[in-house]
Amino acid sequence: MFNSILAAYDGSKGSKAALAKAAELAGLTGAELVILTVYRHHSMLEGSLSMVRGASDQTESLDDAMRDFARKTAEEAKAHAKELGIERVSAFIRGGPCARTIVSFATERDLDLIVLGSRGLGSSEGFLLGSVSHKVTSLTDIPVLIV
Repeated sequence: MFNSILAAYDGSKGSKAALAKAAELAGLTGAELVILTVYRHHSMLEGSLSMVRGASDQTESLDDAMRDFARKTAEEAKAHAKELGIERVSAFIRGGPCARTIVSFATERDLDLIVLGSRGLGSSEGFLLGSVSHKVTSLTDIPVLIV
């Protein structure tokens, strides 16, 4: 049925439910569980912040902080999947627009199913442009399960 299942995970309540369902399906089918955490690149914002930081300011860039947070979030999800009994599990992070990044990752890896929460940690942008889950369904031919 499924050889590989993608769980999009951002640490939100919805993504935790999606991860649990993806793990359940992976357990039932013997599929590999692939976890993806997407972070947004904020170079324009970072550029404006750099104007107010001193030249000797050694603080981490906003992109680095977001990448580190995404890495920790993905690793927590992987550990939780293992606690749920899933042995074939891997976790990845990618930067970019959430829906397009999820779809391109799933397509590149030829994954069989995308599982994601109906609501994540999205911003008010979601109210204007539509939710990530809605965008994913409109951008792919891969089956999508929204939890």
